[in-house]
Amino acid sequence: MATTVTSTRTHAGSALGRGGPGYPGPNGNGKRDGHDSLFHDDGSARYRVGMWVGVAGIAMLFVGLSSAYIVRAASATDWQPLIMPRILWLSTTLILLSSITIETARRKLKASQDQAYLGWLSLTGLLGVGFLVSQLLAWQHLWRQGVFLASNPHSSFFYLLTATHGIHIICGLLALLYVLLRARTQATDKAEIVKKQGRAEAVGIYWHFMDGLWIYLFLLLFLWRSQ
Repeated sequence: MATTVTSTRTHAGSALGRGGPGYPGPNGNGKRDGHDSLFHDDGSARYRVGMWVGVAGIAMLFVGLSSAYIVRAASATDWQPLIMPRILWLSTTLILLSSITIETARRKLKASQDQAYLGWLSLTGLLGVGFLVSQLLAWQHLWRQGVFLASNPHSSFFYLLTATHGIHIICGLLALLYVLLRARTQATDKAEIVKKQGRAEAVGIYWHFMDGLWIYLFLLLFLWRSQ
């Protein structure tokens, strides 16, 4: 009899150590408790968090570059303000429109309108390409005027800042292409649908940041004046 009671207690203790009744659930009833859910990831948060980390790094890069620009402009004796190529207004319009289209694409995906989502996402990519082309045309316009990278400090910073921004736009276009290709695969599993939305939101965050960054650079390069 004593042996039976001891065996029963040992078995119960072992079961409680593994989670008790309903094992393998961590809280003994086959369900995850609140603490364990903190470590549960549905697959979408990692995209957003990763993108915010990346955006923070890019922001720090441009803060450093713009700080150098302001200091150099304030102390330079050979500073020659550039005449803004008018095509940069087209660049600004295109990137503002692309911010609208990518937000529309995100909302269409959330509404489960997959075909509309693909269409708006493709339009965003085309607008991004148009932005890059207009930037190259602005460079060409300056070259024809004899304004090059080493012409003066203002032109040096113009080429440096716009080229760095353009490289990040290319990265954004590659991300758009990746999301677009993945979106063409029909997602039926709930987890995959959540990941699909997470990817779209992450790319949207990046693209909106590139939009705001260009507006900032535009104002810095052509409207800011040292006192």
